[in-house]
Parts: sequence; C-alpha cells; structure tokens
Amino acid sequence: MELSIQQICEITHGTLLCGDGGTMIRRLSFDSRDIPGDCLFIPTIGARVDGHDFIGGAFDKGAAAALTSRGDVIRPDKPHVLVADTQKALEALGAYARSRFRGPVVGITGSVGKTTTRELTKAALSAGGRVTGTMKNMNSQIGTPVVLYHMDQDADRAVMEMGISEPGEMKDLVNMVHPTLAVVTNIGVAHIEHLGSREGICAEKMHITDELGPEAWAVLNGDEPLLKAYREKLPCRVLTYGMQDDNDLTARDIEEGDGVRFTAVFDSALTGYREVPVTLMIPGLHNVMNALAALGAAWALGIDPALAALSMGTFSGFSRRLERKQLGGLTLIDDSYNASPPSMKAALDVLDKTSGRKKIALLADMLELGDDAPALHREVGVFAAGLSIDTFILYGRLVCEMAAPLLDAGKTVMLCATREEALQKAIETAATGDVLLLKGSNSMGLDKIAAALPNF
Repeated sequence: MELSIQQICEITHGTLLCGDGGTMIRRLSFDSRDIPGDCLFIPTIGARVDGHDFIGGAFDKGAAAALTSRGDVIRPDKPHVLVADTQKALEALGAYARSRFRGPVVGITGSVGKTTTRELTKAALSAGGRVTGTMKNMNSQIGTPVVLYHMDQDADRAVMEMGISEPGEMKDLVNMVHPTLAVVTNIGVAHIEHLGSREGICAEKMHITDELGPEAWAVLNGDEPLLKAYREKLPCRVLTYGMQDDNDLTARDIEEGDGVRFTAVFDSALTGYREVPVTLMIPGLHNVMNALAALGAAWALGIDPALAALSMGTFSGFSRRLERKQLGGLTLIDDSYNASPPSMKAALDVLDKTSGRKKIALLADMLELGDDAPALHREVGVFAAGLSIDTFILYGRLVCEMAAPLLDAGKTVMLCATREEALQKAIETAATGDVLLLKGSNSMGLDKIAAALPNF
C-alpha cells in the first residue's frame, strides 16, 4: 500500500502539524529499531513504554513521518500527523488497506497451532495462486494492521493469523480483517487468566465468525466439544476436521518419523471429494490436525485438495518451533518459541518418538495459565512420566510441579533455579548420540540456552 501523508490524515481523521503532505508512505512501523526509509512511525502506548519517546530516534534512523497523540513536533522538517489515539489510527490504516483487497481472506485463530496452521494454509492455497498475509508473530491488534497495510494487493488470497489475550480483542480484529472464511484450531487454556474459562476463551475466539454469511465456511476442530457445539449455531456453512470418525475431514494410515504421512479422508456427501495422500516435512501427530485444517480451508476455497496437499509438503517449519539442529553429534529440538499444556505434550511426544541414545527434556514454566497453573504443570508431568524420555531438566518455579510424577516413574530429574544453571546441567548431561528438547514460554529465555549450547 502506498498513501500520501494527506491521505493518511483523511483516513485517521488526523491533522498535519508540519512537513509535506505529499510525502509518500509505503511502510508502517511501531518499532523504532526497524525503520525503513519510506515508513510512517506509529508510537504505540503500552503499560511500561510510550512510543512517543522514540519518535526522535525513528527520525534519526530514516523514518519519513510520524503519528503523534501528544502534539509534540520533534523534527519540523518531517511530517507529524496529530491523531486522538495512535492505536486507533493504526487500526484505521489497516482497515483501509483491507478494504482495497478483493480476494478471499482466511482468518485463523485457536489456542495452539495457529502459526503452523497459518503457514500450512498459505502453502495449500498457493496451489491456486498467489497468497499474502501474516508473517512472523504479527497477529495482535498492533501487528495485524501493519500486516494489512503491507499485504500484496495483487495476491489471489490472504491468510491472517488472529491472536487474542483479552476480552473484546477478536471483535476489534474482525473489524479490521473481515475474514471471509474462518479456521479455529482448538480451545486450550492459554490466556485463561484474562478470559476466565475455556468456555470464555471459546466464546471470544468464535467472534471470528461474526461476519460470515450463509455461503461462507467455518473450518472447526470437530474433536473439541466446545467447537463442535457451534456446528448448529453458526449462520455459515461448517466443515469439521479431526481424528474422530464423525468429522467431515479426518485422517487414517498415519506414519510418523522425521515428518509425518497420512491419508486425508473427506466426507464425500458433504464435499464431493474422497481422499488424498499427504506427506509433511514437519514431525508430530499434532501437525496432522494442523494440516487437516489447512486442507479443509483449501477445499472450501475451491482448490483441488490433491494439489493443496502437494504444496503443503514443501513447508519445512520455522525457527524455534520444533526446529531440529545438529550440534555436532547432539540432536537439538528447539521448541522454545512458546508453551502451553497441549503444545508441551506435543513436543514431548515428538521427543519420545525421536531416535537417540538418551532423550533429555529441558523444560521451563508455561505462563499465563492463571490459578490452575500448578495443576496444569502436574498434568504435563504425569503425561511425560509415561514416555520413554530418560532425563528432565526443569527450570523455573511452576515447572517444578512436574517433578513428583516424574520421580515416581523413575526418571532422572534436575531442578534448576536459573537459566544459567539449566544450561550447565544440559552441557554436563548431554553427549554425542543424544536428543535434547527445549520447551517453555518465550519469556523464560530458552532461546538463549539454544544459542549457548556447544557442539557435542
């Protein structure tokens, strides 16, 4: 998208305080560390940081213009647009860019699996033309309008990941994204401390379907009872997917290894399509579910599932999400991007099925789980106790709740109070031929352990 400052004033109901209204803006940025030369810097206001304090630095790095709700003029030679609320102005720019896009837009939400499902859906839809949409972790109220502004307006379809943590956020996202097809991967307990209960999480996420009419599709995880209950409630058409036989799209003949193979089976009465073989480069039974969601979205948009499956097979994963690395003779499975109970179980299951002399899990706290956090960590510990994992290095306060069931199962357990101690235990414990998993919430900093590990 390319707009002049004067057009931006009109869209945001802003006032040009100084500078040239004809200055053209091709990029948006709310991060003063990442400033392309033709960008508009948007100072967002958080709980601890006010982006207005970084306007001068953004101009020093080459920003073409800036929004402001303070009214301060930092550089008189640069355009400053005064708005009532910089976040609302950012959302207005994103909504305007979305209004110019004419293709179908897939909105994806869920408690876990959103990002992988997003990338598999992009791959599947690319069998039918050019695809644009969310990149990296830009799925929030701040990131989404930036993605919309930068989206390829000439693409055939768009895929937007829509993440929430607070009540009301999904409605705000829908008002910007206006999805024409919705995918809901699951209902977990991530952000439950803000949304109250799994039922509250489900109700909030299902606002993604608010604008879907009778000809639109919602693709829902039919193995989740909370989602299955919406089948008869929604005004749109519904396709359910999952492992249970009563879904419209399911999987059989599953084979796991470094990747995963299966046969996707469609309910021919609903879809007119029967089955298609799928081979993924990414491991884990949970990725069968993610692939089914992507395949269902592709079918709903009129793309041949056989071609969509072939295209999905080209996706090789991304950084810090079950990313495999060889550190000399040690296999590292880096899944340190984030963690919730389902995703931690999935990662442990992948480790369990990976060949190695010794299997070591370095686990850290799962955060934002509310009052049930200790019990949910114990639940994961009980699950892990039944796997063929030899050694557990537990770093954090909550993750220590896993220790009792692991010790009862005869596992080797090491408790660590600091990240540095956990790193040292990993170095002392691991050896050539072993497999080491890193898994915990992003703020626990396991990526720093991954970066510090030597070759073995």
